[in-house]
Amino acid sequence: MKKESYERIGETVYRGTLPNGLPINVVSKPGFAKSYAFFATRYGGMDTRFCQNGKWMDTPAGIAHYLEHKMFDTKEGNALQELAKNGAEPNAFTSNAMTGYYFDSTEKFEENLKILLSFVSVPYFTDESVAKEQGIISQEIRMIEDSPDWQLYARMMSALYQKSTAKTHIAGSVESIREITAKTLYDCHKAFYTPGNMVLTVVGNADPVRVADIAGSILPKESGPVIPRDHGTEPDGVAERETSRKMEVSMPQFLLGFKCKPVAAGEEYLRRSLIGNMACDLLLGESSPLYLKLYGQGLINTSFSGAFEMMPDTAYLYAGGDSRNVETVVAEIKKEVRRLAAEGLDRDFYERVRKAAYGTMLRGLNSFENIAVSLTEGHFAGYDALRFPQAFESVCEEDVLAFIRDELTEEHAVLSTILPK
Repeated sequence: MKKESYERIGETVYRGTLPNGLPINVVSKPGFAKSYAFFATRYGGMDTRFCQNGKWMDTPAGIAHYLEHKMFDTKEGNALQELAKNGAEPNAFTSNAMTGYYFDSTEKFEENLKILLSFVSVPYFTDESVAKEQGIISQEIRMIEDSPDWQLYARMMSALYQKSTAKTHIAGSVESIREITAKTLYDCHKAFYTPGNMVLTVVGNADPVRVADIAGSILPKESGPVIPRDHGTEPDGVAERETSRKMEVSMPQFLLGFKCKPVAAGEEYLRRSLIGNMACDLLLGESSPLYLKLYGQGLINTSFSGAFEMMPDTAYLYAGGDSRNVETVVAEIKKEVRRLAAEGLDRDFYERVRKAAYGTMLRGLNSFENIAVSLTEGHFAGYDALRFPQAFESVCEEDVLAFIRDELTEEHAVLSTILPK
């Protein structure tokens, strides 16, 4: 394991790669009682089409999430229960591009790590257990689909993207998960739950050499091949300009989305993330002139917010909330984009936003979970997440202004609304 010190942020990371291809990060936290382990695969909700053994496979929407649910099943019982017995707090999640399994504990860390690595790397499915899980996940999907917030976001994504699997719902649909079988789950596990496609990150008072030795003794001795994926060849334009649905809501809800240019993996991926997030704060943040104006006029309330998101071959910025005057708010947002593009940014406000963004990332180092997830996301996207101070220094005011001017354009804007019945 190679030691790397980040003096500017006071962090130390031990890095290594096992002979089977698994990258390992151990972030040293001497003196802390708690340790956190995060074992993740570069496989998520948008990876529904891939090539295995020379043959392209189309898998049902929601299968990565379904696989996450089933991975806790073991021949002996349930891994969640085993970890809980040892005082650990385990869980898992599936995003568009990643599935992660994790726990934190203050005792029996090595024993818990062995359990985590074992159940994630050795699948156990039966046709009966897969069929049983369909009822559980179907109920979960129905609850989500009844949510106005989910409908608002899902419809915005379908309006933004014509071909990209980024618009695929992570949990799938009631219809799509009916197509999932034990064989399909085994095929997907074999393709993506392989050492070279995964990362193990530990944060806490753990011995890096012991972590590597444990992983090497439990995981497969060899990794599978790199699996090509097809996320869809996305055209430049949006799928539709507006989408609307009526539901049981007391006030109209809206999301205004902008389809942005994706960035290839590498250091530029981190820079673009910083640029997009600062642009969002400058335009829509709670201290921005636009927010203060709209809030002061009663056009928005505290539900209003914005975000910039990136995933493989995809990037978009969106903002929204509740408003009785959706058309006016949308017009004002677009008007503010044009004003900033023409007049430029207020330098003092830009500096405040930049310092606030940097401070937020520094505070994120207080969270073991945030460190582990950030390092993993960075590895999958080809950058070192702990080099964010250097990335910030490479971003200037003109970079953010160019993003606002070039990306937040009328032809790449869509509007999703949920209206009261």
